[in-house]
Amino acid sequence: MQKTLYDKLVDSHTVKIIDDETVLLYVDFHIMNEYTCPQAFAGLHAANREVWRPSAHLAVVDHVNPTRDILSLEDIQDEGGKLQIKTLIKNCQRHDIELFDLFDPRQGIEHIVVPENGMAWPGMVVACGDSHTTTYGALGALGFGIGTSEIEHVLATQTLAYQPLKPMLVTVSGVLPMGVTAKDIVMKFVAQVEAGGASGYAVEFTGDAISALSVEGRMTICNMAVEAGARAAIIAADKKVFDYLKGRPRAPKGQNWDAAIVKWRDLKTDKNAIFAAEVEIDASKIVPHVTWGTSPDQALPITSIIPEPQNQADKRALEYMGLSAGVKLTSVEIDLAFIGSCTNARISDLRRAANILKGRKIAKNVQGIIVPGSKSVKKMAEDEGLDIIFKSAGFEWRNSGCSMCLAMNDDVAAEYTRCASSTNRNFEGRQGRGARTHLMSPEMVAAAAIKGHLTDSRDFMELRL
Repeated sequence: MQKTLYDKLVDSHTVKIIDDETVLLYVDFHIMNEYTCPQAFAGLHAANREVWRPSAHLAVVDHVNPTRDILSLEDIQDEGGKLQIKTLIKNCQRHDIELFDLFDPRQGIEHIVVPENGMAWPGMVVACGDSHTTTYGALGALGFGIGTSEIEHVLATQTLAYQPLKPMLVTVSGVLPMGVTAKDIVMKFVAQVEAGGASGYAVEFTGDAISALSVEGRMTICNMAVEAGARAAIIAADKKVFDYLKGRPRAPKGQNWDAAIVKWRDLKTDKNAIFAAEVEIDASKIVPHVTWGTSPDQALPITSIIPEPQNQADKRALEYMGLSAGVKLTSVEIDLAFIGSCTNARISDLRRAANILKGRKIAKNVQGIIVPGSKSVKKMAEDEGLDIIFKSAGFEWRNSGCSMCLAMNDDVAAEYTRCASSTNRNFEGRQGRGARTHLMSPEMVAAAAIKGHLTDSRDFMELRL
């Protein structure tokens, strides 16, 4: 029987078949943050259990920490956040789990530091108490988010009761036009299949446009596929992935590397494998996208006008966003521009934004904030002088963390503030109570910051030619 890549990954990690719908799945690597794991550890301790395989876990501080400079944890004003960080430190010390704490040079957003340290490889199963764990699909791994009780189960057994998904194939054919990015591909996908269109599916992305993307671009695709309801998103590993991983601190070395490459090359969908659903996207017709509503699927090309509401959800979204149907997206003014998150805060994202901002200033009425995805990304950016470009343009240059992606820290947008954001979700209150979020690529955020309103970043690229 011909199998999909997803089926192969599940089969190779199935410890036991529990029933017709559930298997016991082995988890190669588990990641925790300070926000989602405290109750799991509490449950573990109440049952007098130990962590079964401490070396298969990593903890990071990224969700609640401030991105402004601090000298110690005592400088954190949010007492709840401070307690969560201290609790994580104690739990990791108790169970001998590796921790990238706030002052570790490897600290950063979990889904950025794991790939950059070579901790996720093709063929692995990776779990984390965060829905954007789908990011690791860009490396040919199966990554997915889990809940608190599941975190406890992984800590105690390194396994999960798992219900396999149906496979969906998304083929992105053709060549992306100049100025169109991976973010635009995935926003187009989410808009096309709608917010729940991939629920119950594991999505495999393929096609010439996907192959042409960098590994970091593929991470953006897999990261945000969850906004269509997908609980897994995968791209078969190729030479770009192998080159990306080679030499990273936790990647295989020497003979182990050679053996791994042989194994990884075979990790792909069989030629005649059957998918439960298929989606086709023509990359040549994609233009930069922005969201207009309060769901990631309420997105359109920047050249569009705000649509007439089709249902009550659309009406509510327009009301919350303070917008009216028939208005050009390019006429929507912004107050805040944010570049960051596990979706778009890697070095390639910052380079593209800097290319737009170099030699330019952001509008006087716009506050700009850039939060690199890790300390490593920040250092690379500063070594290249990108921070000078950002600060000269009027952006604040911060430390790494989830920051304004979810406003679970000091970085909160004020009520009715309209934000151009490179993040992944635009739900009501996501960036602050009453805040209004428009999702887009980093270069689109940079362009909007300069103009003071939503705009087509390609206009600035043409001026560079």
